[in-house]
Formats: sequence, C-alpha cells, structure tokens
Amino acid sequence: MSAHHDASAPSRNDLVKMIQAQPVPRNLKMIALVLAVVGFGIFIAGAAMGQERAWLSFHVNWLYFTIPSSAAVVFAAVQRITTARWSRSVIRLIEGFVAWLPVAFLLLLVTLLFGKGHIFPWMHETITIPEKALWLDPTFFTIRGIAVFGIITALSIWYIYTSVRVDVGLLPEWGASWAKGIREGMRRGFRDERREMHSTHSLQGRLAVFLALAFGFGWTVLAWDLSMSMDYHFQSTMFGWQVFMGGWLVMLMVFSLLLRWWRDFLGAGDVITDAHFHDVGKLCFAFTAFWGYLTFSQFLVIWYGNWAEETHYLRLMLISPWTKLSVSVAFLVFGAPFFGLLGKAPKLYLPTMAFFAGSSMVGMWIHRYLEIYPPKYVQTVSSAPFGIWEIGTTLGFLGLWGYCYIAFMDAFPRMRVVWMTSPYRDEMQVPVDAETMEPLPAHE
Repeated sequence: MSAHHDASAPSRNDLVKMIQAQPVPRNLKMIALVLAVVGFGIFIAGAAMGQERAWLSFHVNWLYFTIPSSAAVVFAAVQRITTARWSRSVIRLIEGFVAWLPVAFLLLLVTLLFGKGHIFPWMHETITIPEKALWLDPTFFTIRGIAVFGIITALSIWYIYTSVRVDVGLLPEWGASWAKGIREGMRRGFRDERREMHSTHSLQGRLAVFLALAFGFGWTVLAWDLSMSMDYHFQSTMFGWQVFMGGWLVMLMVFSLLLRWWRDFLGAGDVITDAHFHDVGKLCFAFTAFWGYLTFSQFLVIWYGNWAEETHYLRLMLISPWTKLSVSVAFLVFGAPFFGLLGKAPKLYLPTMAFFAGSSMVGMWIHRYLEIYPPKYVQTVSSAPFGIWEIGTTLGFLGLWGYCYIAFMDAFPRMRVVWMTSPYRDEMQVPVDAETMEPLPAHE
C-alpha cells in the first residue's frame, strides 16, 4: 500500500478546522451512557441475586470487546513497524479504541477478584492433573491474569500517548475538558517539530515491537486462562491464536464502518477516500480467510488425532442444544464474508460492507458465547441460555465501550495531522539521532 492516499492532503490549517469542527453529537453520548447504566444495572442485579448467567455474560462480553480494542492498538503499532503511510489520515480512528483498555483492566479485576468462582467450573473441582492443578491455582491464576493484561494495557496506553502527543503539542488547543490536564502534560517539555517527530518515531519503533510481542504472547496466555480453561481437560496449541485473531477480525470490521461514519461526520472526503475503504475491506477479507484457516486447521488436527481429551470439547459444541449456534458461526464469520467480499464493489458499497461486517461481528459474539457457556452447562440444559442477563449485559458493555471511544475522540485530535502535513514527514524513512539530527549508522 503506497502513499497515494495523502497525495492531495489539505493544508494543516484546513485539517485542523475539519477535525475540530464539532464534538460527537450529544445524543450519541447519551444513548451510550444510558445503555451502559441500564446494562450494568441488570448485571449488578443478576450478580446480587446469585445468577451465574450474569457473570458468564459479563465474561463473554469482556472478551468480545477487549480483544478487538487491544488488537486496534497493535494494528496501529504495525503501521509504525512497516513505516506505512497509507493509514496516516485514518489510523487515529482506531487508536481511540485504547480508551477501553484501562476500563477493561478494572473490569478484569472484578472478574478475577469477585467473579471467578461463578464463571470457571474448575474452581469447585479437584483438579487431578498435577501440571494443570499448579497452573490453575487460584492465586497464581489471578496474579497471572492481572500481570499479563496489565502489561498489554500499559504498553498500549504508552504507545498511543506518544502518537497523540505530537499532534497535541503542535495543534491549537481543542478537546473535552476532562482531558485538559493530560494535554497540558503532553505539551510539557515539547521541542521543535522536526526533533519531536524524529524522537517520537524512534521511540515508537521500539515500543511497537514490544507491544506486538506482548499482544501475541499475552493474549495466548489469556485465551488459555480465560477461555480454554472453562474445560480444563481440553487443550489445543492453536486455541490462543484462533481466539485473538477473531478479535483482530472484529476490529477490522468495526474499522471499516467507522471510516465511513467519520468521513461523513467530518466532511473528510478528500482525506478519507474510497481507496481507504478498499484497503480496509481487503484486510477484512484477508483476515476472514485467515480466521477460517486457523479454525479449520484446529478442527482438522483434533479430528484426525481422535484423542478423547480433545474431541470431547468439539463434540460438545456440535450436539444439542449448541449445534445450530456452532454452524451459524461458520457461516456468519467465514462463509458469508469470505464469498461476499471477494470482489471490489462489495468492499466499497456501504450496504454490502455493513452487512458482511455485521455478520462477522454477530458471529464472533456467538463464538465467544460458545467458548464460555457449553462447558459450564454440560448436559444440564435443553436449550441454549439466552435472555435478560445476556441481552442486558451485552448492551451495557456496548454502551460503556461506545462512551469511552467517544470520550477519547472528543478529547484529542482525530487525525495524525502533523504526520500528514509536516515538511519532515518523509524524513522518518531515514532514522536520525534526535539530538544531533544526524543520520544513524545502519546498524542502529
């Protein structure tokens, strides 16, 4: 993907006027807040009444909303690793996903400190496998989850802070009052534009690599702990990849829709173009295929290996009352988007892209549901549990996630304006010493 997207970028002043024109409509904020309050009110009521399904739904939605939010920051970091230029005008739209991660960290504390006894069946069993008994020791389990997700969250916030800081330091003051202190802190010690761009680029190069490694390894461990351990007899070396790449796919599908909304809202047709729609649509298609490859590969290895400790898990997903849901996941996440997004036109046409993005997102929610519910209700239910606890908690998470995202996008510059307009932007391809501004030797 080349730099053709920013070939006709407006001036810095024009971009500043565009992104600072108006805050997100108040009615959207109010809808998000109402959903959050009502949804979490339903969850709290369910938890107080001892409803395990309230906790299970809480866990399903934590995974569903948190993995894509973490993936979005890593996607932004990948743009730095590859020194991509095509995404400069649009990447901030998903950098805003980082606003969910500190909230998700607090919600994970709720799960690990108060909810794990309601969620994980093995908490009430004697684990007979010595290695797994050690790994799933409740104290070790809790400390490990807090530490691993804490590292991912800290690195993610640090990376996006460095990204936003350059724009905050060089653009006129604008943004929600709640973040005024953060913006002032970003400007403290700010130097000239060229030096700040080079020092930031250099720092981000290191952060991006560590963040990508933490994401891949960390979410593999979290997938083992928070999802695969629901049935502690089951194990699969591909499980972690399949889980976090599902979140990566959801992130891309949401990105494809946000591109269109923000272009219309900001009147940014000159900088968010059909080429961006096509590029992100191609990524949606590619990772739909990749998720299908991972899922089928995991299934195939378990099928021909035919080991009871593996096959029992997949058999559970394919018997009543879970059969139709499992089949629907294959169609919603892979079948429909893969064949529907083969051509260029469906990626550019809003109704088709929205349909396949929605299909993938709904299918992935069902997939998360199937990771958590069937192992909890082995042979104890005649129909898949779905009612007020699942609907209410899901709407609560949706509202809170939306409120966090809107708060970020109203507090900080909505595009990487400096990287789009600076006369020094193409110097970043040749790293320099940020103090002397001399090119670094090749080995550095």
